This record gives sequence, C-alpha cells and structure tokens, in this order.
Amino acid sequence: MSHSSRPAVVLLSGGLDSTTALAIAQAEGFTCHALSFDYGQRHRLELEAARRVAAAFNVARHLVVTFDMRAIGGSALTTDLPVPKDRPLETVGIPPTYVPARNTIFLSFALAWAETLACTDIFLGVNVYDYAGYPDCRPEYLRAYEAMANLATRAGVEGARPWKIHAPLITLTKAEIIRRGLALGIDYGLTHSCYDPTPEGLACGRCDSCRFRLKGFAEAGATDPLRYAF
Repeated sequence: MSHSSRPAVVLLSGGLDSTTALAIAQAEGFTCHALSFDYGQRHRLELEAARRVAAAFNVARHLVVTFDMRAIGGSALTTDLPVPKDRPLETVGIPPTYVPARNTIFLSFALAWAETLACTDIFLGVNVYDYAGYPDCRPEYLRAYEAMANLATRAGVEGARPWKIHAPLITLTKAEIIRRGLALGIDYGLTHSCYDPTPEGLACGRCDSCRFRLKGFAEAGATDPLRYAF
C-alpha cells in the first residue's frame, strides 16, 4: 500500500532504533516530520545525532521540543544517579535509566503536533529489547495509547481515519534492526546510543544501550561505526 500522500510524525531520538523507524516510514512512502526532545537528559549528544539524521533524511520538518524532566527526577538519565555499567544483558526488571512516563509524554507531544498536520500516523522505534525492561515500550501499552488517542482527540472523534501508532521494530532483535537499516542504506555513523558518553563525546561501551548496540552489530556481522572510549 502506498502512503505517498500521507504525512507521519516520527519520534527521533538520534539513536539506532528511531533512525531505523524513520527510514522504514520513508520507505513506506510517508512524508516524515521528525520530533525530538531536549528534556534535560544527560546524554544530550543524542540531539546532535537527531539533527544529523533529520538532515540526512531530508525530513519535511525537524521539531525539537524543550522541557525539563530534571525537575521531576527519578531517573539516572535526568539526575546524578549512576548509569548502570557492565550489567548482564539478561538482567530483568525496570532499570534506573527508566524516565517516568517518558514515552507517554513524547507520544502526547507527537499526538498534538500530528493533529495540526492533519496526520494520524505516528512512528516510534521501540522493540523487544526495550519492552523487556521499560513498561512504556510494550505492545499492549502502544495498543492502549492508540485507543486513547482515538477517544481523546478531535481527529479521533471527527476524523475520517483512525490513529495508528506504528512500531515497525517491535518484534525485531537488535541484529535484525541493524540488518534492516543497512538494507535501507542507513549510515549508523550518524546515530548516537550511549547513555553516559565521555566529555569528548565518545560512547562509553558499558551502559545497557551501548552493550545491546555492540551485541547487535556483532550478531548482524557488521561493524559499528560509532566511536567508543575503548
């Protein structure tokens, strides 16, 4: 099915997954409007990556919304709590890098912007690795959010087309995501994934995000172009 005449809002963090979701949305023919957030995260380098990715993909518009989650706290990404390093990849439970209600907040901004664009399609890059530890990355959460959007917006109540939350990576492993992205021509050197980069901007290689990324590239039989501190 061609979506060439339809706009979509794509949540773009600048990381591997959101960049792949953007590439998939474009490949499906959507006109993409990229949405990023400066929310007080300690790994603000991801915003530079998001700008690089948005420019490389020539999106219709790249909007960066600023608000400060540090005022709320509760996460290693917005406070001085230590970012976990060298944890077993099979560790279960919600990690300290969980940001309270982050995806609900992000999707709500996307929902509001999409309404002004006469758009009912939103893409985000959550996947099975994420929802193992983050409750707002689960398929049932996305279905519930989609149902809420159709109840709580003018577009949902009066519009001709229902809201659709697209999570094209949801059942993929990191290796599968990387293979898909490489097949679409993504330069992953534009992206940034580390939760705790060095002052020089190098990825630590030891946080959960770095370790899943490195494992994914190894299993995909590809070389990670990101610069690491080791």
